[in-house]
Amino acid sequence: MTVQKHKQWKAPVNCMIITISDTRTSATDKSGQLMADLLEEAGHRVEARKIISDQKEVIQKEIENGCKDSNINAILTNGGTGIAYRDVTIETVKPMLTKEMSGFGEIFRMLSYQEDIGSSAILSRAIAGVIDHTPVFATPGSSGAVKLAMTKLIIPELVHTVNEAKKDLL
Repeated sequence: MTVQKHKQWKAPVNCMIITISDTRTSATDKSGQLMADLLEEAGHRVEARKIISDQKEVIQKEIENGCKDSNINAILTNGGTGIAYRDVTIETVKPMLTKEMSGFGEIFRMLSYQEDIGSSAILSRAIAGVIDHTPVFATPGSSGAVKLAMTKLIIPELVHTVNEAKKDLL
């Protein structure tokens, strides 16, 4: 099947959104809400949404739970990706991946540099890949970073990514 044919299939993707933050609440989670809004505008479904603390064991448990849930097709996280000592999302997600999509982080930083934050992009960390058959995307927690990742990378390739990750199951 060609890339164009994959992109023509518009079945909704059931997503889980995880905001990783020690300070955000449901009232202040602008990035998680932006993810949800953009997914729904694109015709996808938000089946689960969580706000969790920036702790390795907590992050790992929520992602594992999402991967085990047969109703979840993809997991999107935001937050905890910086270089501060407390930020552990990348260090937690990377060893969990069955396959890494290294181009996600590379292109995200390139776009961040070109369109948004200039040389500060060197501090920006993002990762994507597949855990067994579930695509996982981890983005920074700022609304600007979420909007960039969602509109330029995740939403345009979400159906295709889920199709590829799950095609051995079909």
